Amino acid sequence: MALLGFHREAEDTRFDDARVGYALVALWHAGRLLMVRVRDRDCWELPGGGIEPGETPREAAARELWEESGLRVAPERLRFAGFARTSLGPERRVMYGALYTAEVDERLPFEPTEEIAAIHWRRGDEPLEGGRVQTVDEYLAALCRP
Repeated sequence: MALLGFHREAEDTRFDDARVGYALVALWHAGRLLMVRVRDRDCWELPGGGIEPGETPREAAARELWEESGLRVAPERLRFAGFARTSLGPERRVMYGALYTAEVDERLPFEPTEEIAAIHWRRGDEPLEGGRVQTVDEYLAALCRP
């Protein structure tokens, strides 16, 4: 993934050049950022993923957070931060991702899934074992650090 830009537009903005196709969540607890290790890509990322038909980006963000980490955050508790304009995959197709952020008071136990091997509450830029850290996600999280 390559970051082409970041837009602080209204949450309901639609773009002429590409669709809003995914949502990400920068979730914080006691100054630490939640990262998930994705099995297929063997890397650490922000929780997030594709927007399903009939789903808003905000609803997708809350659903993906729950599916990937087991943490439930009500969609209305998520604060919209902006849109990442990215190019994805070998064909370099352009797509926008809606970025949300929130803070939680507690950390719950995590059970690995078929998609997510591990989670980690990361402080700063500490190195993580088991895969590289997605630098685009690091940059986006820094934009909404509490």
